[in-house]
Amino acid sequence: MKNNTSKEVFFKRKNCRICSSENLELALEMGVSPISEKYLIKKDLGKNSPKAPLDLYFCKNCTHVQLLHVVNPNFLWSNFTFKTSRDEKLIKHFKDIVGRITKISDLKKNDFILDVGSNDGTLLKCFFSKGFKNTLGIDPASEIVDRANKEGVKTIKGYMNIQSAEKIYSEFGKAKVITANNVFAHADDLQEMLESIKLLMDENSVFVFEVSYLLDVVSKMLIGTIFHEHLSYHSVKTLQYFFDNNGMELINVERGPEQGGSIIGYAQKKGGLITKNLSNVNKLLSLEKNFGLNNIKKIIEMNDKLFSIKKELNKIIQNAKSEKKYISGFGAARSGTTFLSYFDIGKYIDYLFDDNINKHYKFSPGDKIEVLPTNAIYKVKPDYLIIFAWIHADKIIENNKKFLDDGGRFLRFYPKIELIKK
Repeated sequence: MKNNTSKEVFFKRKNCRICSSENLELALEMGVSPISEKYLIKKDLGKNSPKAPLDLYFCKNCTHVQLLHVVNPNFLWSNFTFKTSRDEKLIKHFKDIVGRITKISDLKKNDFILDVGSNDGTLLKCFFSKGFKNTLGIDPASEIVDRANKEGVKTIKGYMNIQSAEKIYSEFGKAKVITANNVFAHADDLQEMLESIKLLMDENSVFVFEVSYLLDVVSKMLIGTIFHEHLSYHSVKTLQYFFDNNGMELINVERGPEQGGSIIGYAQKKGGLITKNLSNVNKLLSLEKNFGLNNIKKIIEMNDKLFSIKKELNKIIQNAKSEKKYISGFGAARSGTTFLSYFDIGKYIDYLFDDNINKHYKFSPGDKIEVLPTNAIYKVKPDYLIIFAWIHADKIIENNKKFLDDGGRFLRFYPKIELIKK
């Protein structure tokens, strides 16, 4: 199944992207949501924001959890604003990943390193700092690719497919390390993506990828990780199955706290020479089995739990509105679009505040809420600030004590609904 390049905003695939089975069942009803990151400028406010379903489906054959509605990638990645270099935690995490990779791979200074979905080159710069300069990034977002090249990180624009892999191979040869951080869940055609990666590997190569972990998504109800970029929600069970069926082997998995819960996987071609460490793989397989992750019932349970949170959150907001309180949101992140849509609270929000200057004075997709700089909080003086940038909630509260000192209240809903006041 190839990338859709038609003028349609989205299409619905009919089979599982891991095993191709059509035995799929709706597991989590997220409804129809505006497509995140598509913030509007003032002159475009009369236009409708494109929307697409965010429902999660369960494959009864291989247990993979996924979106079946696929947004046209050419639309999805146009004018993309997220830049990895803005996130200090992410930079620290990337440095840590590079350290792990250099320990398991006998990496020489001139070995070729490829980063798939390289964004502005932040991860590759971490390799640079350790003396590895023979690198290349590939990313579909034009503006971000241009920025990376201007900053000296060689990057090509495109998707990781057979055509791009052949082009890369002709110029660079085989790669010793191929990384894909939080992009292995973005590809609709995972088969072709993996085949293209294999084309650039030999028996000494390692493929290192990071994805949101389905076990954490389900156990912690991380709906902030559910948006149209994330087509797959991976478990170790389905990853192992996928690699095994495609001439590769999962040789290690490491669990981490990123994005509320993630896993870093290490894979090589079958018969590869990198030492396996399967204890973590087996441990997580057992954990998934004991939790019941391989059963659709566990994911269906989220519907009732999320509906209860939705009901409670709306009650709090409606009570505040009945008292004529002003409510705004903190964070114009990708997850914010999911929250506004699923909880159906956009109509109550006066403004969104965010540190990202590229979003200032633009308007959110769907609800068309204006985004203001964070220092405008003290001019607007909302009574309540709902934290949509849920990953950074503690930091947001810490950095905005003055808002609490002035009598304001933060409302957070992860890991539970909580009103924070002085």
